[in-house]
Amino acid sequence: MQAHKLTNPDPDEPMSEHRPQPGRRADFLHFHPIATRWMDNDVYGHVNNVVYYSWFDTAVNHYLVERGVLDIERGEVIGLVIETQCNYFASVAFPDLIEVGVRVAHLGRSSVRYELGIFKAGEETAAAQGHFVHVYVDRGSRRPVALPEALRAALMPLTLLMPG
Repeated sequence: MQAHKLTNPDPDEPMSEHRPQPGRRADFLHFHPIATRWMDNDVYGHVNNVVYYSWFDTAVNHYLVERGVLDIERGEVIGLVIETQCNYFASVAFPDLIEVGVRVAHLGRSSVRYELGIFKAGEETAAAQGHFVHVYVDRGSRRPVALPEALRAALMPLTLLMPG
């Protein structure tokens, strides 16, 4: 399938010069492989947009579980998604193999902004890119809590160093 070109949805309005651009593999610090499934495709012959959000969740939570900082059954602290967004640059379809690039753009007191890129196997440019924000809360009260030190330590290798 060929990549689609971004077009202006409203020809009477000029397109923004600030439209999102796809990232490159080198922009991400961790990768999680995923095989697309037959059921991921929609009637238009490509992976449906909602599946990308599932891939985002899978890559981040796999990373956290693998490092022992997310106990999905008994952990006292859990991350709730409060914001999410995705931009699409090229089609992905079954049976593509993809890799989800993961980085942390912001570590706050009780929140983390994850940025993610969807890359077809062997491709250097993202087919899609987005983010989501977790606010970490007490499992019982659902009130925000400070990031546990073990979680903060596990996320540090994914944290972008901003030029300063």
